[in-house]
Amino acid sequence: MKKYSFLFLLIAFSWGVAFGQIQTPEQFLGYKPGDRFTPHHRMVDYFEHVAANNPNVKLIQYGETNEKRPLILAILSSAENMAQLEQIRMDNLKRAGLMEGTPSTAIPINWMSFNVHGNESVGMEAAISAFHTLADPNNQKSLEWLKNQVIIIDPAINPDGRDRYAMWYNQKMNTTLQPDLQSVEHNEPWPGGRANHYLFDLNRDWAWQVQVESRARLKMYQQWMPQLHLDFHEQGINNPFYMAPAAEPLHEQLTEWQHEFQDIFGKNTAKYFDEMGRFYFTKERFDLLYPSYGDTYPMYNGAIGMTIEQGGGGRAGRGGFNAIGDTVTLSYRIEGHYTAAMSAAEVTSANADRLLEEYSKYFQENSSNPKGKYKSFVIKGDSNPAQVSKLLALLDKNGIRYGRAGNRSGLRGFEYQSGKNTSFSTTEEDIVVSAYQPKAVLAQVFFEPNPQLNDSITYDITSWALPYAYNVAAYALESRLDPAGAYEKEAFSQNAVGKTPVAYIAAWKGTRDAAFLAALLKQGIRVKYPEFPFKTEGKSYPAGTLLITKGGNEYVPDFDKKVTEIANQFGIQLETTMTGYMEEGKDFGSPNIRVIQAPKVALVGGEGTSSLNYGEIWHFFEQELDYPLVNLEMGNLGRYDLSDYDVLILPSTWGGGLNKAAEEKVLDWVRSGGKLIAIDGALNLFANKEGFDLRTYDTEEEKKAAEKAAETLAKVERLAPYQEGERLAIAGGAAGAIYQVDMDETHPLGYGTGGKYYILKNNSSKFAYLTNGVNAGKISSTDSYRTGYIGYKIKSQMGETMAIGVEPKGRGELVYFVDNPIFRGFWESGKLVLSNAIFLVGQ
Repeated sequence: MKKYSFLFLLIAFSWGVAFGQIQTPEQFLGYKPGDRFTPHHRMVDYFEHVAANNPNVKLIQYGETNEKRPLILAILSSAENMAQLEQIRMDNLKRAGLMEGTPSTAIPINWMSFNVHGNESVGMEAAISAFHTLADPNNQKSLEWLKNQVIIIDPAINPDGRDRYAMWYNQKMNTTLQPDLQSVEHNEPWPGGRANHYLFDLNRDWAWQVQVESRARLKMYQQWMPQLHLDFHEQGINNPFYMAPAAEPLHEQLTEWQHEFQDIFGKNTAKYFDEMGRFYFTKERFDLLYPSYGDTYPMYNGAIGMTIEQGGGGRAGRGGFNAIGDTVTLSYRIEGHYTAAMSAAEVTSANADRLLEEYSKYFQENSSNPKGKYKSFVIKGDSNPAQVSKLLALLDKNGIRYGRAGNRSGLRGFEYQSGKNTSFSTTEEDIVVSAYQPKAVLAQVFFEPNPQLNDSITYDITSWALPYAYNVAAYALESRLDPAGAYEKEAFSQNAVGKTPVAYIAAWKGTRDAAFLAALLKQGIRVKYPEFPFKTEGKSYPAGTLLITKGGNEYVPDFDKKVTEIANQFGIQLETTMTGYMEEGKDFGSPNIRVIQAPKVALVGGEGTSSLNYGEIWHFFEQELDYPLVNLEMGNLGRYDLSDYDVLILPSTWGGGLNKAAEEKVLDWVRSGGKLIAIDGALNLFANKEGFDLRTYDTEEEKKAAEKAAETLAKVERLAPYQEGERLAIAGGAAGAIYQVDMDETHPLGYGTGGKYYILKNNSSKFAYLTNGVNAGKISSTDSYRTGYIGYKIKSQMGETMAIGVEPKGRGELVYFVDNPIFRGFWESGKLVLSNAIFLVGQ
């Protein structure tokens, strides 16, 4: 018979008498799980009820959404573990090398996340049921499991999107279950409930932490660094159930144990599904490559990350017919996720010691002998200080260490900008990121110039190297380069009010500068920019530099105080000149010194537009520029008075696009002086149409040659095996291919870019150089390709094409972005180019 210490008996006794009466979800909510969708606030109420009646449950509010809903975690374990919870947490960080010391406890952490996509709405319902079982003091199995682990449950990563779906569905659903998928409750209106308030896909934001939910969650995640993370999703209604092991491509950094444990979990869960007669699949569709998922991000942080996908999704509602006529009910879907959650708790308990052993081994081996090809990364500190600062902030959020490079010569490495190996030296301003650190794998993944694909059929983008995303000069070294010391960020020297100069001068190099300009314009302060480089008082400045002149701002009360305070707010170091007479370039009274009129901007959304691209722009205006934005519905464009606006932004579109009335109204507005910014798929509204200069091919001969080549290829492909169809299809597309775009620095679109900008290409679009416009950004040749997947059918055609252009139309212009410049909000360098289009073009 097993013996227990007196202390344990005391804890057990006190635990028993301390419990209140925990109600089941049905008792508390008033309906059976699966009968309807639970509002987020009622889920929170239930979690609070359970926590109030079980001393071994700790509830934490770790943040708040844009719509002011609480973000919560529930932490559960045995009484003994809860009594030393903080020690368990710190010991976990010690195992990872993130804290000094030797662990004194041996308890793994199992983190389960639900409802990252709002309309994959079974997640939160399953979380409620799983939470009840795990917190039930009368459930002997869960009591045994909790002795060997701490379980953390995030019941709704995306409360705003989840309530958007649930509230809409509860309003539209029939009282009697209606599984006909043509019924209104099975057809969500735009934008759907998948994304968060700003229509971001939070399951693509783990690494980048652009959104408030991600930043709050990852701050908490870094404090725990679990051994296991399950990410619960839903897929299409015709797919049964997916669980780990994952599909190819699998990143080369993944360990044998990470693969092995996925298999352990998969087989254990399959055992229960087989008993229930449920279908499932593994090792298909859901790969482990892109680093910003809820499975890959934990993997690159030492955990076993796993995606769980129940068939159903928002289309299924409370119940819907699948392709073979079966009704996929909400209660059936809850059962699937619930079973996977219980299986995860079971295998974690059974493999607790091995989980901790392999976790410690992961960090010890990677920090002492990093596996990846490149062992060190150097960021040139003077390449663009504002952008470098933002990049370092991202590394800080992810716990990646870096230091001062120091003065060193004779180094050799891969230069990101040229895409070639070259010799270089470092200075005291430069930063080095060494892979010899606890976050070795994550650092290598973030900076890897060319991720290795063992299968080109992948679920997401295939390249993301941060030096391209931030457009900073950097090198990747195959050798070890340790920091020479701690990197001290240069202290900002506050601007002080002195004698009013002829002009305050501010750099134009990044998003911070654009936000500074936006703040000045909102205060009614007149800002100008020069069309040519200039030199004053012995110092040279490029075209596009911001000029805040005394002349023209006489009407602004406390002009100097306002300008300096706003500059200090954004960390902008102002320079001054006491003369408008230039040593070189145009004097400040020249017609080539342009006044930046504060634009009135409208963003078009609604059915027919990409909700994700719309959300990226919306978020950029509200959370980064803090600049007013009007949101218009595309379906109503023909009825709006567009004369109220100076700039109209069309995000990527699909389907039929603008109706005839809207198209005529928009073009009349452009001819009258409006500026239309078209992005990605929106270019198809104008391409190859009469009256527009935007063309796929430069000449008819080129078009005929391309058509003939495509016809020849099609004759070969039609004889290919049926199962090669998907592979042949992707040969005509791109999945995150990075190209160097050569920017015309004499045009406002090129200001601040240094003549180069890197696009992340996720479409197959290519356009000939404009004949009657400005080709401000060009893919000059096929050598402009840097990394990432692009199919062989189109890769050879990308050279000598327009990437960013301006077509004049009457008194206005059309600004074309062939590719999304601010993809997922993490492609930082594109934000400056978009700001150029918004504020500078056409002034």
